[in-house]
Amino acid sequence: MSLMTDKQTLTDLNIFGKQGSDGVYAIFNNTFTRGGAELLEEMFRHPLSDKEAINARSNVIRAFAAKELPFPYQVSWFDAAEQYLENTDERSRLNDQQDSLGRKLNQLIAGDNAYKGIERGVESLIHILQTTVSFAAALREHIPFNQELTMADSLLQLPELLPLLQEPLKQKLPFARVAEYDKILRFRQRDVMKQLLQQLYLADVYLSVAKIAVTKNFCFPVALEKTLQQVVLEDFYHPALTSPIKNSISISLANNVMFLTGANMAGKSTFMKALGIAMFLGQMGFPVPASKMEFSVRDGIFTTINLPDNLTQGASHFYAEVLRIKNIARELSRDKYLFVIFDELFRGTNVKDAFEATVAVTSAIARRKNCMFVVSTHIIEAGDVLKDKCSNINFVYLPTLMEGNRPVYTHRLTPGITADRHGMLIIKNEGILDILNQKKQ
Repeated sequence: MSLMTDKQTLTDLNIFGKQGSDGVYAIFNNTFTRGGAELLEEMFRHPLSDKEAINARSNVIRAFAAKELPFPYQVSWFDAAEQYLENTDERSRLNDQQDSLGRKLNQLIAGDNAYKGIERGVESLIHILQTTVSFAAALREHIPFNQELTMADSLLQLPELLPLLQEPLKQKLPFARVAEYDKILRFRQRDVMKQLLQQLYLADVYLSVAKIAVTKNFCFPVALEKTLQQVVLEDFYHPALTSPIKNSISISLANNVMFLTGANMAGKSTFMKALGIAMFLGQMGFPVPASKMEFSVRDGIFTTINLPDNLTQGASHFYAEVLRIKNIARELSRDKYLFVIFDELFRGTNVKDAFEATVAVTSAIARRKNCMFVVSTHIIEAGDVLKDKCSNINFVYLPTLMEGNRPVYTHRLTPGITADRHGMLIIKNEGILDILNQKKQ
């Protein structure tokens, strides 16, 4: 089963990058092969939602990180092998009768490109097969049992492939041998070769992700039963930051709603993105930018952080917010175990409506004890009302300190509700009113 999510969430968390910036995927993409990069992208598009599968993947990547195995292949072998295996036209099959004087002359004069492509594909696959013998042995020795990775061993045991494993490749293969191996690799055992390449692309992905875990000192998440309703995240941060301020949180059944306040520029959105990315990576079984992570598996993750309006459909920002909350409400009504982030609920309407709607929606989602929520707002008065209405809300804020007239943002999560409002101070500090009040010279 895959984790439920959507395009808005992928955009909010910048999973694949936007407007020329690198996303979370790019941080982990240190793959050697094109197939590995494509498989890694597929993993990001379809995170897991099964506890056993998440922990199994996390354990395998942890083992790769502990050993730091090399990827002992030439990238050009995979490109040639993929191109070669795509040609399944029976008319291109080689046979002994083609090994004629005319063909040899054609090879000398015109280069015989079709034959050269087949020859290059055959030789590349033989290189891959022979290298996999030692690579599979290293995996057996250092990596815990993993059905996907150990399948390469069984493929190498096929009797028809044994002559290729013993083929010396110091000299060019004669035509007759290329023709014989072509029949095996491209026609009789094509599916086996495709499976083998997929195994190696998977190993490429795990090596890439493990290397990032080591170089960036990311932790390995531990998935728990979804019914526990628990998240423990210590020293987590946004992976794109070079000098991040780290925070820790604990979510349980008794406080499954986090109500976040803070002044403008205090770091609320960055905090929520960092938390959303940690949960997303945890569901993938990937290393997380934190010192510790234990979390109850979710059926879905949905965020509303950078929600655009939709002018083409005549929808204002407020109406876009309403439609977004409506869609998430439908998911919540299915009694799934979800993780939901709402940043600045109802920022597109007036203060009175925003206050009433924030109280109504937050108190309604607080009754969904099987889900976890993070709600941020500037309407701090809503927090005072919610304190009396709901017992399972954890009130936290990101404080602002003042050095004279200059606000300083700590980015450290603190219990409680803040009354910090420094919008006008920032406007004055920037001299906007002075500029507007200047007389025309």
